[in-house]
Amino acid sequence: MTNLVLVTLLWAFSFSLIGEYLAGRVDSYFAVTTRILLAGLIFLPLTRWRGVPAGLRWGTTGVGMLQFGITYLCLYRSFEYLSVPEVLLFTIFTPLYVTLIDDALNRRFSVAPLAGTALAVVGAAIIRYDGLSGDFLFGFLLLQLANAAFAAGQVGYAHLTRRYPTDLPAWRSFGYFFAGALVIALPSFLLLGNPDKLPSTALQWGVLGWLGIVASGLGFYFWNRGACQVDAGTLGIMNNALIPAGLIVNLVIWNRDADLVRLAIGGAVIALSLWVNARWNHWFGTARAV
Repeated sequence: MTNLVLVTLLWAFSFSLIGEYLAGRVDSYFAVTTRILLAGLIFLPLTRWRGVPAGLRWGTTGVGMLQFGITYLCLYRSFEYLSVPEVLLFTIFTPLYVTLIDDALNRRFSVAPLAGTALAVVGAAIIRYDGLSGDFLFGFLLLQLANAAFAAGQVGYAHLTRRYPTDLPAWRSFGYFFAGALVIALPSFLLLGNPDKLPSTALQWGVLGWLGIVASGLGFYFWNRGACQVDAGTLGIMNNALIPAGLIVNLVIWNRDADLVRLAIGGAVIALSLWVNARWNHWFGTARAV
């Protein structure tokens, strides 16, 4: 749980950096590819290329393709069809995908995580709902693909580590995650990127460096390690905790307007969803790591 909380705070800060210094200024495909390359450079000298079970190696590569590659490709494309508030609103369905995919992999149906994450969706909707545009169906479907890919990556990594137990530390095989992400991101940049919108200032390069090394490299590693240590309901709920955290960081540092009443009510509902999930598990003993 500690890993998830810390990475939530890290990503909340990074989300504002993207909005303030990169969005609309630096090609998004280049930004994503650069983040993957920098993150991969951290794990390149740490990764063991021999002696890793083939299932773990290819599975981690697939998780990277899903959780970083496909997710970000669809996310950035969705901005062509949706407004920023709509994008934020439609990301609140990720927790539902987390619980449903986890149940499907375990061939069960668990009420506790589904109830808790549904409550978290309500809380996030209270914070972010600002109305919808008329032409959003394709963008909505793109974003749901992004949400499902991100959820499948989290749940898949947790199941992968249990299926292939090894004495090898997790950081010795996590380089395959970024290799998988690069398989998706690099061709996307070559085919869809705009070479005329590359970083032009030291600040933009610095932000990309932070996002690549810290937010992507350390962030994705510790988020996925945290996903292995909590139940599906908690993991799903933490996916929506980024919304109030991101708004608070943006409000405090960049003094952007925010509806504090909605933020407080929605944040309280998300906190309540964590309590409901925890108490349900305490009452009925249904808690289980993802």
